[in-house]
Amino acid sequence: MAKGNSSTEHTNQSEVGFSTRAVHAGQEPDKVTGAVIPPISLSTTFKQPAAGEHLMRCSNLPITVYANVESTTSYHQGFDYSRSGNPTRQVFEKAVAALEKGKYGLAFSSGSATTASIVQSLGADSHVISVNDVYGGTYRYFTKVASQFGISTDFVDMYDPNNIERYFKPNTKLVWIETPTNPTLRLVDIRAIAKRVHNHGAMLVVDNTFLSPYFQNPLELGADVVIHSVTKYINGHSDVVMGIAVTNNEDFYNKLKFMQNSFGAVPSPFDCYLARCVPFLRVFHCLQGILYDVVINNNSRLLHRRGLMTLEVRMKAHASNAMTIARFLEKHRYINEVIYPGLPSHPQHELAQRQQKGFGGMLSFRMKGTLANVNAFLSQLQYITLAESLGGVESLIEVPAVMTHGSISTEDRALLGITDTLVRFSVGIENVEDLMKDLDQALEHAYVSELKH
Repeated sequence: MAKGNSSTEHTNQSEVGFSTRAVHAGQEPDKVTGAVIPPISLSTTFKQPAAGEHLMRCSNLPITVYANVESTTSYHQGFDYSRSGNPTRQVFEKAVAALEKGKYGLAFSSGSATTASIVQSLGADSHVISVNDVYGGTYRYFTKVASQFGISTDFVDMYDPNNIERYFKPNTKLVWIETPTNPTLRLVDIRAIAKRVHNHGAMLVVDNTFLSPYFQNPLELGADVVIHSVTKYINGHSDVVMGIAVTNNEDFYNKLKFMQNSFGAVPSPFDCYLARCVPFLRVFHCLQGILYDVVINNNSRLLHRRGLMTLEVRMKAHASNAMTIARFLEKHRYINEVIYPGLPSHPQHELAQRQQKGFGGMLSFRMKGTLANVNAFLSQLQYITLAESLGGVESLIEVPAVMTHGSISTEDRALLGITDTLVRFSVGIENVEDLMKDLDQALEHAYVSELKH
């Protein structure tokens, strides 16, 4: 059995609650110092007990073998070079795998690197089926990069799972879905799609970025691989770029780990540390040419218990705020439509209730008027920032047609409903009353000139 990043090396994590897993999974007190929080490992290379002994890690020996070696070699835990494996990265990978109820996790330097590594592992002359309403960066990779390596992609409307059947080919190896989709928040029935995918001998990958492991666990619904842009909700503070893949398939894990090591698209230990948790941090601050060692300790609000350890708390706040704002916007005179799976008006609300454990912090809405009205609205926002990305504690807003999904052709955007007046809103954890006031005053401003006429 593959070792190293498996989340099942300790007690059965699925038997405990989400936050308990978020705090404890993959995280053991340091065996040398007893430190409750494992220290960050910045080393690029690791001392070996004997020539070639690090190769033991690739064998089928249980991890207890490494824990029980003689004291003269007890420092060796199967690491040789940080591109191939790093203690801090491994802690993070185990933790996310536990939250997704998977066995194996592999972290990458970005969500896009995760996508590229998975797709490139298929080999030339492979065929992929992707949901048509997919993240712009993923669409760009499939159409502009993967196609250059002999990997073809069909983009399919999966609102009805039966639509996928006629697109399977003898060389179809992978089906790629997002649910909810970005940015129109359409849902895909994971269980129904998984059944059809497996009937054709292919593999199902689900991008779970929009909901995080707290609100949805695709592996339990039949997916083979679940991926995240860690940059978004998992890290949650808009200061780390990273991706991760989680699977229960040992063969695919070993294949993807080989790709991870070969491409070298791995995250830094510091980013893994930030995304896992930061109970304290030493910062070296340069002032007038003098280097000061500043300690930001457990009492600091700046970096206190963040990342995965606070995912449940943050996701509850995101979802609560999003629901309140969705209901507010649905009644606003300048809004044509609000798209949020938590609203009964969403055409797939029943599927959201059945498939998800909550509705998340992402919503989209269609404004009346034109792009000029949208820009006037955006220019007046005070607490909501016009920026790409999502999932941070701060509220972010953007116009997909001219920002995140600009790489999609005008014709395809029209078919998907990504119009110039569609606005995507990543609802933060600010006081919801302040966010509603901010939205209201900006919307009123956006149409003031029209009212004068």
